[in-house]
Amino acid sequence: MGIEPAVALNSKDLVGIAGLEAGEIQLLLDTAEQLLEVARRPIKKVPTLRGMTVVNLFMEPSTRTRFSFEVAEKRLSADTLNFSSSTSSVTKGETLFDTARNLMAMAPDFIVIRHPNTGAPHRLSGVVSASVINAGDGSNEHPTQALLDAFTIRRHFGSLTGLTVVVAGDIRHSRVARSNAFLLSKMGAKVRFAAPASLLPVEVEELQAESYLRLEPALEGADAVMMLRIQMERQKKLNFPSMREYYDFFALTPERLRLAKEGALVMHPGPMNRGVEIDSEVADGDQSVILEQVTNGVAIRMAILYLLAGGRSESAAGS
Repeated sequence: MGIEPAVALNSKDLVGIAGLEAGEIQLLLDTAEQLLEVARRPIKKVPTLRGMTVVNLFMEPSTRTRFSFEVAEKRLSADTLNFSSSTSSVTKGETLFDTARNLMAMAPDFIVIRHPNTGAPHRLSGVVSASVINAGDGSNEHPTQALLDAFTIRRHFGSLTGLTVVVAGDIRHSRVARSNAFLLSKMGAKVRFAAPASLLPVEVEELQAESYLRLEPALEGADAVMMLRIQMERQKKLNFPSMREYYDFFALTPERLRLAKEGALVMHPGPMNRGVEIDSEVADGDQSVILEQVTNGVAIRMAILYLLAGGRSESAAGS
């Protein structure tokens, strides 16, 4: 039996996958399916958010997520304000909440936030009336990435139920891994984590994922393989002997990919470190959907903005 989609999101915010119900996830994926069509139009725009303002509050570096949100906002006809911490009063000691209160004085409708501290979007959502969207908080969650990953997988297989998805690499420091584990398990997929013991999280059992200390057995029978980079910015030293040894034992190479199911999807949230966690031949191969993930990210973020603004999926693409 399939999952019955919700008729609307239950909160004014989207701060994590952990707080979403399966029906809400289904609604987001279904809405993104309709909005994906907007990218194929001669004029890639719908008036859905005309007159609404989105603040992109990025306190950490970002390329794909920030640009994807900006494109999504423009395609929905929203007015956008892009905030950079390096050129703001944050450098003078202003707190996140004082920054947010000043931004709220300008009456934005949405705040998209990326922050190095775990829980920052959750705390912000409790003190502002605008809808808060988590674009990544510390090592906690990256909900929009998990949604676009699930959307990409579902477009190839039709459903997430019963699939086996491997997430391999720096699991301990990855908000992408956590959000994907929450989402995929809620939607009936099996999640396997593969990493050296030093890069597995202590709460791995709470994430409902099987853990493997070698990549090869994790790949057997997998429908999709998601490789993660080593997040050096979140650790003080290497948790393994060397990058070369990591590649020899944990990189996704053509030989290792053959252990997965024929045609298994190759995924990566970016940025990639070629020659470390993934071989270039695999990253650029026929099974790679890495650039498709980027394309789908715009549709997913459009769907989030649309539904938080009170939309309904049946009229998304034509609104």
